[in-house]
Amino acid sequence: MVLDTPVLMTERLVLRTHRLDDFADLCAMWAHPEIVKFIGGEPQTPEQVWQRLLRYTGNWALFDYGYWAVFDKSTQQYIGNIGLAENHRDIEPRLRYPEMGWTFNPAFHGKGYAVEAAKCVLAWADEVLKTPVCCIIDQDNVRSIHLAEKCGFLLRKETGYHGNMIYIMERQNAIVDTELL
Repeated sequence: MVLDTPVLMTERLVLRTHRLDDFADLCAMWAHPEIVKFIGGEPQTPEQVWQRLLRYTGNWALFDYGYWAVFDKSTQQYIGNIGLAENHRDIEPRLRYPEMGWTFNPAFHGKGYAVEAAKCVLAWADEVLKTPVCCIIDQDNVRSIHLAEKCGFLLRKETGYHGNMIYIMERQNAIVDTELL
């Protein structure tokens, strides 16, 4: 079964639904210590990555939003993942909106790809979902906090999650209904 998920494009990137043939790239990325440093701390096994791949696509099937695999448009090289999910996290306060997340291969850090992809996904969410979006970020993950702030996320709450202090951040929908003004 192929889900009818949108393909998004930016000047340098193609964002498309994950496929089975992305599994090797996902395994390589989730085994990298830099990727998991603030997300569990331990490299993920192929079994864990398989479950992640199923979550990425399963969100599309159940909620009409999910994660995209991100590729460099000119080289077709896999860069990372970005998207929205309903994770049913055991967290207080409860997350009120679709949760945005991102992971980018460390070889592509510092090149603006994450900001480019995030702004593209948020524009899609503003237009299609018409709802605010949230994210959770480890308080020590300065790079991700900076990305979230660049994209308009604001701190809502500091709280604990799986033994770490995290920030719950929220971003309002950027499209204003002019009929309400």
